Amino acid sequence: MRTINQRADVVPLLGEVFREFGYEGASLSRITGRTGLGKGSLYHFFPGGKEEMAQAVLDDVDAWFERHVFAPLRDEAPEVAPGAAIEGMWDAVTAYFRSGARICLVGAFALDGTRDRFADAVSGYFIRWIAALRGALVRRGWAPTEAHSRAEEAVLGIQGALVLARATGDQAVFVRAIERLRLRLRPAAQS
Repeated sequence: MRTINQRADVVPLLGEVFREFGYEGASLSRITGRTGLGKGSLYHFFPGGKEEMAQAVLDDVDAWFERHVFAPLRDEAPEVAPGAAIEGMWDAVTAYFRSGARICLVGAFALDGTRDRFADAVSGYFIRWIAALRGALVRRGWAPTEAHSRAEEAVLGIQGALVLARATGDQAVFVRAIERLRLRLRPAAQS
C-alpha cells in the first residue's frame, strides 16, 4: 500500500481511474487497486463513497481549468492582452490533455449516465469555458454574437478532437484540430 497523507493526494489517482473506466466502471476494487489504498482509507477520505470521490475529481479538474484557462480568459486588466490569454488557453489545453492522449473527464461524464448525477458540475464547466472565451474574443474585437459562436465552436472542436484522437488512437488528430481552431480565433490580419 502506498502512503497517502491527505485527501488531495488521492484525487489525481482517482481521476485517472474515472478517466479509464468511467463512473460506472470504476468499481471499488479497481479504485483500491489503482490507488493502492484500502477501503478503510478511501472511506476515511471520502465518507460519501464513490460519488464523493467523483465530485472531488470534478472539483479538482474544475479548479485546474479555472486557474489555467477560465481566469486568464476572463481577466479584464488592461495589461493582460486577450490574444495572449487565448493563446495561453491553447497551450494549457494541449498540455492538460497531453496532446490528445488524455480524455476529458468532464466530457466523459457528460456522455454517460453520470451526467444527471453531476449535471451542475458538468454543465457549469462548459458554460464557464464558453463564456470566458467569448469575453476574451469580444475584448479582442469580435462582435458579441460572432464571439459566442466562435467560442462554442472552439470548445466543441476541442472535445470532438479528444474523442476522435481516442477513438482512432491517433494523437496527431488532436494536435491538427487545435492548430486549425487556433487559427480560427486569430484576427484576420494575423491568419
